[in-house]
Amino acid sequence: MNLYVANDNFFLRRRILSVLLFVVFLCNNLSTSSSSSEVITIKPRHLSLLKSALQRSSGEQSDLWRPLTDQGWSPCIDLGNSPALPVKSEGYIQVFLDGGLNQQRMGICDAVAVAKILNATLVIPYLEVNPVWQDTSSFVDIFDVDHFIDALKDDIRVVRELPDEYSWSTREYYSTAVRETRVKTAPVHASANWYMENVSPVLQSYGIAAISPFSHRLSFDHLPAEIQRLRCKVNFQALRFVPHIRSLGDALVSRLRNPSWRNNKDQKNVDHLRDMTNSHSRQEPGKFAVLHLRFDKDMAAHSACDFGGGKAEKLALAKYRQMIWQGRVLNSQFTDEELRSQGRCPLTPEEMGLLLAAFGFDNNTRLYLASHKVYGGEARISTLRQVFPRMEDKRSLASSEERARIKGKASLLAALDYYVSMHSDIFISASPGNMHNALVGHRTFENLKTIRPNMALIGQLFLNKSITWADFQQALGEGHVNRQGQIRLRKPKQSIYTYPAPDCMCHV
Repeated sequence: MNLYVANDNFFLRRRILSVLLFVVFLCNNLSTSSSSSEVITIKPRHLSLLKSALQRSSGEQSDLWRPLTDQGWSPCIDLGNSPALPVKSEGYIQVFLDGGLNQQRMGICDAVAVAKILNATLVIPYLEVNPVWQDTSSFVDIFDVDHFIDALKDDIRVVRELPDEYSWSTREYYSTAVRETRVKTAPVHASANWYMENVSPVLQSYGIAAISPFSHRLSFDHLPAEIQRLRCKVNFQALRFVPHIRSLGDALVSRLRNPSWRNNKDQKNVDHLRDMTNSHSRQEPGKFAVLHLRFDKDMAAHSACDFGGGKAEKLALAKYRQMIWQGRVLNSQFTDEELRSQGRCPLTPEEMGLLLAAFGFDNNTRLYLASHKVYGGEARISTLRQVFPRMEDKRSLASSEERARIKGKASLLAALDYYVSMHSDIFISASPGNMHNALVGHRTFENLKTIRPNMALIGQLFLNKSITWADFQQALGEGHVNRQGQIRLRKPKQSIYTYPAPDCMCHV
């Protein structure tokens, strides 16, 4: 126990220090923003391939937009004749979740599973304020809480708030001193037995247990089938975004599928325009793809890769890396060539543009850019926009009035991107991460086409400065034949939220 507490205090102190250093770093940057100390010039790094991509013909792959065929798997999370809930709950479970939207989403699913294991009543999870984006959005700001409670009514008891007798059990209460009702020692990927042995006694003694930290605190293995299926039920059915996110998402999807909406902006109902039937593109009318471009400053700095911004960019990222992680970046031990050949470098907007072009997306493709903030801004994105001039994003598709409720709220912006991504014909992410993993799993569950980049192959291809466009296309095509949404069975320790088969899908 003491070891867990010591470790937890160590990580807490380290996290607080990191946040403080981050604030100092931001202040320093703001105070010197008018200087020329970080003037970064961004130039294309793959000029030969870029020239070929810009000269490519339309409709190179006729089957690109074809939906996935039936793979013989279907969702099976209906527990059927599951036993009725016990008459009495063992007590209340609180969880405090940090991270971004998708990490919190997985934590919510795990919290429901833990409540089921313990026969406890789950209090709507508390979402911590993100230390980087400072987003204060709560569960009810992001998810439809009424739907959540109703969807799970036969599985567990869920309450919005604690009854008055437990109203003292708050985030502030646990932040000021050691409390007997707080469980701090949950190991990463804890088993069901661990919760029975360590949390049940707290419930029995006090009627409530607050588990913090909680993220990644439930194993993916050795759990009863009904618990695994319940986790998927939460993720794929119970967690539905709030109505205004769904409504705005539907509007964006409609505008992506109906390019003529720009010519009819003055009409009151632009979301129900007729499909364009005279498209000059060879792609099927109404199709669109989503690119999740995971290329923010944190990602760029932590990777320790070179992104073509010259000496100024290298120095800026090195300074940022030292301030935030104090040298704890293992990738910095490797050269850029080694990192790229291992597939450990995030793909830049330019590189993603070349990939999509090589896959067969033409310059008439409707491409939606799902991204919070791209490091380098428009200067970094401009090459991608050259290759795909019809690229759209939240700002180009929605008015400022429509975006008012989500402005500056990272979780709601991510929720909107997630919703649009789930309604796209094809989804592709620039590098693995929580958003990528969540959407790969959700789209696998729905049998939707999802291109998973082979990062090691791509890195090696970009290192070959003499490669021709034809060879580049051929190598990419061959390397992604079975990476377009084909079912991959979950292996031990892998996430059930990324690989829902076979735990939550049945082979027909």
